[in-house]
Amino acid sequence: MHPNRGSGTWQQRIVRCHAREGDSYRFFNLLTEPELFEQVESLLPQHRERMFPPTETLSMFLAQALSADRSCQKAVDEAATKRLVSGLPLCSTQTGAYCRARKRLPVEMVSTLARYTGRWVSARMPEPWRWRGRRVCLVDGTTLRLPDTPANQDEYPQPGTQRAGLGYPRCRVVGLLCLGSAALLDAAVGPYQGKGNSEQSLVRTMLDVLEFGDVLLGDAYYATYFLLCALHARGIDAVFEQHGSRQRVADFRRGERLGPRDHLIELPKPVIKPDWMSQADYDAAPERLKVREVRAGAKILLTTLLDAKRTSKSELKQLYRSRWHIELDLRNIKTTLGMEQLSCKTPEMARKEIWIYLLAYNLIRLMMAQAAYLSQCQPRELSFKHTLQLWIAWYRYGQHGADNAIAGLFVLIAQQRVGERPGRIEPRAIKRRPVYPLLMESREIARAKIRKHGHPKNVK
Repeated sequence: MHPNRGSGTWQQRIVRCHAREGDSYRFFNLLTEPELFEQVESLLPQHRERMFPPTETLSMFLAQALSADRSCQKAVDEAATKRLVSGLPLCSTQTGAYCRARKRLPVEMVSTLARYTGRWVSARMPEPWRWRGRRVCLVDGTTLRLPDTPANQDEYPQPGTQRAGLGYPRCRVVGLLCLGSAALLDAAVGPYQGKGNSEQSLVRTMLDVLEFGDVLLGDAYYATYFLLCALHARGIDAVFEQHGSRQRVADFRRGERLGPRDHLIELPKPVIKPDWMSQADYDAAPERLKVREVRAGAKILLTTLLDAKRTSKSELKQLYRSRWHIELDLRNIKTTLGMEQLSCKTPEMARKEIWIYLLAYNLIRLMMAQAAYLSQCQPRELSFKHTLQLWIAWYRYGQHGADNAIAGLFVLIAQQRVGERPGRIEPRAIKRRPVYPLLMESREIARAKIRKHGHPKNVK
């Protein structure tokens, strides 16, 4: 390791050296690529001249998502202030025009830009970011809360275990991310419960994003026979954790032995056809599928990487450990960006808000990839929150376009490195106690009791 590798001077020298190479400087600079502008232009709806045209609305919506105060009022106030500082005529600070402009913004435009950005970054990964020359994709699901409105409840009902008036509408989001670049390739959104809305069902809608030769990495939810068959037919390898019920009956004395607790077995096709599957697809599925079972510590892995000489047990174990990155990526989207609790009060706007957050995430990852490429490190060595904070400050001070300033921004992004924490285990619980007790009855009933009896003495 270079003795001054962590110093700002060394990083600046590396970035400027790469910046002089021309093409390499623009390797990930999608924000100024003609391709992106052409993509935006092709997706713009028909519109007349307004205070908030589609591109301005998209920019404000993105800034709103990245702000701690996500209110429409703040977005409009900032726009009015910028017009005032720029010497333009004063405009109204009422939010109605901006809210109508957000409503006119096509969700297909936002989702296409988010997918396009992520896939653009992933397709241009340098070789060191790949796993043995192959792209590894991560898959996992999470849930989001929506405002408690009748429209949201109709399309995304709250869990049945919660009483009416006490829960929030909840939707499920399954994401497909690139391990090397950390960019989001695609996402699928559906209700939290109901037929056809499981993580298995949603991930099948995104299989066309995967390419021949990819490796899909996921937890035990995805280790199913028909998903493995679908991936195998497309030339895509899988590494999943074995489902818990099958881990208990795993017998390494069976099948073709490859090493200690490492063997090949044949899975039979399930006798019962799943409800979501057509009879024709069920009949077309192979009767048996050869897979590899490997015990890696306390887990049993299931994979279609069958050759133990080309992919050793230790390599599989190390690869599966990197699955944890998608948990951190989802945390960055939900907690760092603030997508965990949505703000929009209709299902259509909620879906648009989700894709705004995913687009913002990919734009942040784009800058991290550029900084990592120019600084000769891996994107996942850099801090997502640090980059977000720098970008918000950069946007606030209006720095745009100057090559020296952009190179300096990449230097600042690359200065903060994420520490290695192998084997880290944390409880899924919080220490901080809530200030107020949980609401255990509808708000209307609680208000009526307060009017009659006043606030409880033990609540401040």
